[in-house]
Amino acid sequence: MFNKVVSIAAKKGISGRTLGALAMAVALTGCVSANAGSDGRYTSPIGNAPVITNETPYSEALRCLARHVPSSTTATRIAVGNIRDYTGKAEADGTGMKLTQGASLMAMSALGKAGVPLVERYDTSITELELKYTNNKLIGDGTEDDYRKIYAGEIRGSDYYLVGGITELNFNIRSGGLNAGFAEGGDMGAAANASASTYVMNIGLDLRLVNSRTLEVVDYVSYQKQIVGREIRAGVFDFFGGNLFSIGAGTSAQEPIQLAVRSVIERAVLKMLVPLYGANPADCARFPGNKDPMGEIDYRQANPGAKVRPAEARRVAEAPAETAARKAETDPYAYYAEPVFETGGLRGGTY
Repeated sequence: MFNKVVSIAAKKGISGRTLGALAMAVALTGCVSANAGSDGRYTSPIGNAPVITNETPYSEALRCLARHVPSSTTATRIAVGNIRDYTGKAEADGTGMKLTQGASLMAMSALGKAGVPLVERYDTSITELELKYTNNKLIGDGTEDDYRKIYAGEIRGSDYYLVGGITELNFNIRSGGLNAGFAEGGDMGAAANASASTYVMNIGLDLRLVNSRTLEVVDYVSYQKQIVGREIRAGVFDFFGGNLFSIGAGTSAQEPIQLAVRSVIERAVLKMLVPLYGANPADCARFPGNKDPMGEIDYRQANPGAKVRPAEARRVAEAPAETAARKAETDPYAYYAEPVFETGGLRGGTY
């Protein structure tokens, strides 16, 4: 294609300089043809990165916690409600919201990594439609009399549900940079400059865990994560024989904002599941490469021999024995140690 273009240009008497510019333009097009190849594509996409799991620093700890979750028939079932983006921040060009609107889906994935039995409450449109068809005897297996039937108690209920939202998105909490330049004397002198800048932003999340039967908020989390970005640029400018030459290079990087949202959600889910399933947080606290000081964060650790929280103690003492026993069986938050906090690590056991 390039030879054809050069031949046509030469016949028309186009100068060498123009030919050079034309050659550069042709090279930048990547030789894309308007005719599809035998594979049905105009061109092959660049890049060959494989599909990988979407990991955060807390994913391994969630999978470790799965060892403490009982079998699906006896384990506490959790539903995920609407975890909305309450920041209201949108892109300036009108292309959409700055933060993901799929925080609920991230929470479901986090619970799935921990092996928690889930019941669907976020999108029940298909189930509701099928129940409607089933009630009208419209769903079957192909025979006239073999239609699906509705049985009482067929849908599993949830013991707890998770709701909340992304409540903070703060730009430019702090930024800094350095800019330096050099120039030779005279009109034909060379010049160079370089700059580097760094900025920090953050996101915040507030979640709560609610008892589905009593609507009591049994746990809550308010976490934030800072995100860093950097940019480095350098350039050289020089006049030579009346011609200006400019060479520039730069690099920029930023922690993915949406991955930061996933990290905060997984951290919040991890914190809530530890007391819910009676796990010792120290068992899943640290892994190679995990820089998060998980032991320094307040955990309520399930401990049958620990003190009962005062308010819970009064409720149990005032309630009949049968009610108290049922409360102990159905609500794992009834008998917990008070939060144990110690800088540099978590103290386990009673106190």
